[in-house]
Amino acid sequence: MNRYTPCPCDSKQLYHKCCKPFHDGELPEDAKVLMRSRYCAYALGLVDYIMDTTHPENDAYSSDREQWKKELMIFSKLTQFCGLTILECIPGEESATVTFTAFLKQGVEDGTLTEKSTFVKEQGRWLYRDGVLAE
Repeated sequence: MNRYTPCPCDSKQLYHKCCKPFHDGELPEDAKVLMRSRYCAYALGLVDYIMDTTHPENDAYSSDREQWKKELMIFSKLTQFCGLTILECIPGEESATVTFTAFLKQGVEDGTLTEKSTFVKEQGRWLYRDGVLAE
């Protein structure tokens, strides 16, 4: 991506000024920023970032990082990330929720989903713990 590429998280900012610093190691200051940077990482196939920001209690978490990485890469490659809308953010010091709609396509299939995600802060780092899909 070049300096003039819009960030896939739909922030209306350029990638290098938006999510790239987090993908390069800067810690997101809150759950909403982590949510955006994770969506962007999925869109760009940065699966190490997804794994590193997933809480060990998450159902998708795996100690077999190579297999987990393969699964995440397949998902990222087969999915078109068309947009992200943050619907609600309930901040907190150690726990927060972010409700969002991710506009996705897989082939001709609409994979759009709305989720209420829970994030926890441990040792100064926000992590994605789990989420509940809206019906």
